[in-house]
Amino acid sequence: MDDPETRFTQLYDTHYRRVMAYALTHAEPHTAEDIVSETFLIAWRRFGDVGDPALPWLLGVARNLLHKQRAGGRRGRDLAERIKVLSGPADLAAWDVADHVVERDAALAAIAALPERDLETLALVTWHGLEPRQAAKVVGCSAAAFFVRLHRARKRLARALEAGPAPRPATPAVVREAAR
Repeated sequence: MDDPETRFTQLYDTHYRRVMAYALTHAEPHTAEDIVSETFLIAWRRFGDVGDPALPWLLGVARNLLHKQRAGGRRGRDLAERIKVLSGPADLAAWDVADHVVERDAALAAIAALPERDLETLALVTWHGLEPRQAAKVVGCSAAAFFVRLHRARKRLARALEAGPAPRPATPAVVREAAR
């Protein structure tokens, strides 16, 4: 069997990008780098506790570290802004089917309106590719509880998409025109 250093190096090489992607969806780049570094430091110190598969365990550690770093309730809006920034023409090619179903801005507004818990639930399964049982380990709940969370998050997202964007507030010029 390989020595612990070799096994850890393999773990790091295999999962670094996925843990970084998870951290970047929840924090600014400099904070995400710190979270990932600390996640792998904890993995090295507690290497015997790392499960198989390792990704859910690593994301669970990253999630706990991110909760310690949380700066307030702005994550939903920040996530929507990051999606806008990261959605260039090449990125939008993958969204081609979704663009035919819902306008991009309406989809972003629906995502931004979701509670933080729903965003995390959907992101673990959709963006990070975890099976619901693996995602349950990340958030620290039973598989059955996570399946319920996922079902409810999907329903809330569907309702938000059906409702469409909230009406825009009237501008002063529109208010003046309506008053005439």
